[in-house]
Amino acid sequence: MAILSKIGNFLKTAWTKEPIVTAAIAIITMGVVVPLLSPSRKYSGMINEATPYIYPVPVRDDGNMPDIPSHPCDKEGPSLEWLKKL
Repeated sequence: MAILSKIGNFLKTAWTKEPIVTAAIAIITMGVVVPLLSPSRKYSGMINEATPYIYPVPVRDDGNMPDIPSHPCDKEGPSLEWLKKL
């Protein structure tokens, strides 16, 4: 509790002496902290995980390529159904 009292006294003194500098520091601090706590961060991370970084290149399947889908539009990888349900 003593630490909060000291921080409060410091902020009160800083605001009375230099309100513009104190406001600028508060805005910078909010600019750093708010995006980290934003709920959109969770969803953007989930979208980035589901989006492939390497997109498939259309190739002719000779029947001897088990790791290549038969058509570029074949559904492979994680589903984005959770995004449609938002």
